[in-house]
Amino acid sequence: MKKSEILKDFKSLNDSQIKEKVNELRKELFDLRFKQATRQLSETHKFKTLKKTIAQLLTLSNSQSNSQKSTD
Repeated sequence: MKKSEILKDFKSLNDSQIKEKVNELRKELFDLRFKQATRQLSETHKFKTLKKTIAQLLTLSNSQSNSQKSTD
């Protein structure tokens, strides 16, 4: 999937789904760190992509919550 398609998928998620996805990605990031510490990781590029995805989700979540506050 392209980056724009992924962002469109993220925008369709509600707040609880975004939090669930962030927790899932953080767990995956933890597992990657653990594998790296035990020298089992060969795909080090995944750190960057996971961190970037988490940041995008958190930004989307913040913008959604700010827009809801302004409409209330």
